[in-house]
Amino acid sequence: MSTHLNNVVINPKDKHSATIIFLHGLGDTGHGWASTIAQIKPSFAKCICPTAPRMPVTLNGGFEMPSWFDLLTLDASGPEDANGIRRATEWIHSLLDEEIKNGIPSNRIVLGGFSQGGGLALHAALRYQQPLAGLLAFSCWLPLHKEYPAALAEANKNVPILQCHGDIDPIVPCQWGRLSAEILSRLTTKHEFKVYKGMMHSSNPEELRDARDFLAKCLPSV
Repeated sequence: MSTHLNNVVINPKDKHSATIIFLHGLGDTGHGWASTIAQIKPSFAKCICPTAPRMPVTLNGGFEMPSWFDLLTLDASGPEDANGIRRATEWIHSLLDEEIKNGIPSNRIVLGGFSQGGGLALHAALRYQQPLAGLLAFSCWLPLHKEYPAALAEANKNVPILQCHGDIDPIVPCQWGRLSAEILSRLTTKHEFKVYKGMMHSSNPEELRDARDFLAKCLPSV
């Protein structure tokens, strides 16, 4: 898969010194989050919002839609598409590698995502061999959690993580987020889990304010 496939790119207003890569949820496209992330990012940060390839999704009766990997069940302990997750992770790592090749140090890159994209962001960041600036995880879960701690890359043991979830999320239950948070808090040293009252499988102004503050802290002006 080309690293330039259907990427929505929002260039910085000031000199480019940081990059944010944000991954959408199932059935969405990079356009779905681009304007939102653009509103909360630092002025010197480029925003890349790629679109997942279309594929049949088992959970949705085999219908094709943009998806980072196949979803097989709503059961938190059920089978997962390990090969698909691995392929998607390799692609995200190639996006990170390309930014580094273009002059942005890994510790000036934040990776994030929503729902399925948030899960992939967690998975890809924790296995990346260079230290990232931060990790934003919205309304998601940690895929292949049984592979930890063995799968954790030492480089990102100390990556700052802001994990957010709505308390009445009907799609990815908040309990999934809590279980993932318990694992992440044991694996990493700078993990924070925030729950938003009355928020469903979406975002809200409070979450976005917290994300903006997190980005400002992870990506200070240089």
